[in-house]
Amino acid sequence: MKTEEHLRKTNRLIHEKSPYLLQHAYNPVDWFPWTAEAFEKAAKENKPIFLSIGYSTCHWCHVMERESFEDEEVAALLNREFVSIKVDREERPDVDNLYMTVCQAMTGQGGWPLTIVMTPDQKPFFAGTYFPKRRKFGRNGLIDILEQIAAKWRENKQLVIDAGETVADQTARRMISNLKGEVTENTIDEAFVAFKQSFDAEFGGFGEQPKFPRPHNLMFLMRYYAEMGEEDALRMVEKTLDAMYRGGMFDHIGFGFARYSTDREWLVPHFEKMLYDNALLGMAYTEAYQLTGNARYREIAELVYAYVLRDMTEPNGGFHSAEDADSEGEEGKFYVWTPSEVRAVLGEEDGDWFCGVYGIEEGGNFEGRSIPNLLHGTLEAQAARSGTDPASFVDRADRLRHKLFLHREERVRPGKDDKVLTSWNALMIASLAKAAAAFDRPEYAEAAETAARFLFDKLRTSTGRLLARYRDGDAAFPGYIDDYAFLAWGLIELYQATFHPKWLQAAEALTKDAIRLFWDEDNGGFYFYGLDAEQLFTRMKEVYDGALPSGNSVMASNLLRLARMTGDNELSGYAERTFRAFAGAISQYPTGHGMMLTALQLAYGKPQEVVIAGERGAADTEALIRAARETYAPQAVLLFADERLAHLADKRPVNGTAAAYVCENYACGAPVTTAEALREALKTEED
Repeated sequence: MKTEEHLRKTNRLIHEKSPYLLQHAYNPVDWFPWTAEAFEKAAKENKPIFLSIGYSTCHWCHVMERESFEDEEVAALLNREFVSIKVDREERPDVDNLYMTVCQAMTGQGGWPLTIVMTPDQKPFFAGTYFPKRRKFGRNGLIDILEQIAAKWRENKQLVIDAGETVADQTARRMISNLKGEVTENTIDEAFVAFKQSFDAEFGGFGEQPKFPRPHNLMFLMRYYAEMGEEDALRMVEKTLDAMYRGGMFDHIGFGFARYSTDREWLVPHFEKMLYDNALLGMAYTEAYQLTGNARYREIAELVYAYVLRDMTEPNGGFHSAEDADSEGEEGKFYVWTPSEVRAVLGEEDGDWFCGVYGIEEGGNFEGRSIPNLLHGTLEAQAARSGTDPASFVDRADRLRHKLFLHREERVRPGKDDKVLTSWNALMIASLAKAAAAFDRPEYAEAAETAARFLFDKLRTSTGRLLARYRDGDAAFPGYIDDYAFLAWGLIELYQATFHPKWLQAAEALTKDAIRLFWDEDNGGFYFYGLDAEQLFTRMKEVYDGALPSGNSVMASNLLRLARMTGDNELSGYAERTFRAFAGAISQYPTGHGMMLTALQLAYGKPQEVVIAGERGAADTEALIRAARETYAPQAVLLFADERLAHLADKRPVNGTAAAYVCENYACGAPVTTAEALREALKTEED
């Protein structure tokens, strides 16, 4: 028997693959996807375009759908006066980036759902985010806005068109590389000072709530500490990593991190879980373990990967995009508990004990229920306070946690966005590969290789062009600079975790393809979409390192590393021009360019190339490899002498013994043959 939903009338979105667009397929709004058909209809019928951009796990997107897009009155107005287009920002980040820039310029803020009204030739003249149906709490209502716009379009269309032209022209001018300049080593020091000034010394993190993880900022600070010996840099990193884990942003029952914290204390998250956050956070905790030797950071990283490999991985090896914040129409319902619920699963004694450990209280800390957290103390600290053996305390907590996890699995799960995005998969490949090397966990490298093979098999055309999205047997959308940059990054890490030359060669080939497709020969830097893709009203570049690092930042780092790994010094010239193209933006707002700062550290630091020569599987060779991989040496690139890599042909074992060749500042020392000597050679000056 068909459900009520299937009996309802569908719109064009029913034929799409995006989970977000499919969520809107039963709306009474006559939605179009972003297609030529929509723009032709708008031009033919002389109507403005209503553009709504969001993503499937976006809470306020769901709210606006319930209030407005499922509403017959709103739908009637949109269908009569506008041509309405829905865009999944994760499928079309080019469209999203462009119109988000417009929104931020016009309103001073941005976010999702993103609401744009524009001319049939895509020139925007109105921008905003979430709107209720009717005016509420000082926020304009969508009905009122649409009626006013429709009236203005009918009464003086040319005035509206002129406004759109002005906005488009101003946006295009802002997109042109007008932030050129020179970066120096002082830029790195100035960035550290800026981070220090915005650091929340009480709770960790930077700035006020909401607090986003921004793992690349922490990676910059770790590198700064390693290079400069600046204790405050490490203090900021450790305080933030500890606070994020102990708060409610980490799922203490099923693992993995939510997208951000709504409060200063890291207690109440926005519950959606994103693949890219977990990839980048896993990487940050892995590096923190390498830097400090603190086993807690390794354990947290391993919990992140346990979540991803359990809940976010397709049978064919690709990684899903996200899990929703909402289930059964309520934000966070899947993740929160009452003491009585816990006792019903664990019994009175264990239930009360577990509630005390994880802060689950009567009255709760989130809408009457509790988000499990350790803000009042780590498990080890609580064990010490109670005079309990720490190992026994931790074992009891994990045993009871697992019972709650199994019970929670019976709840209605949040929706999952199961599309496979090349860029986000690439970040997880990089993260798993880095952890595989650092922790000596070959199963992580195997998962990363499986995902890489999936991307090359399913998300590449017969001519080798990367595509951005795969779902339900369909791959679509020419890849963006993020897809190329992130995948090259992932393959560099994968090579260093496996020493399979094909991954290094593929990273180099992708990078050269990216130069051909995205490079701005006049001004430097990489455009967001390729010269062979749909051309929007302006071709933009992105350098801001927000929740995701920018493709330009990652590409700058890739270029420097590949130049050292392959001997192709022409690649480093592109990195240098990229720095110059965005120097003004970096200097103006250094804390908004954390990933680019790590590339600058690579450029200005002491470059190291480590080549290991020996027989794979032999004890002496593997000892050198383990020493190189476990050491925190972000300024180093690691290679294995292989006949398939001709430029390494002169690196050979010494008298039949495995050897490591360490070149620093473009000068090579004598080969070393012991793990201890290699660790010593890789130490930074301040160590």
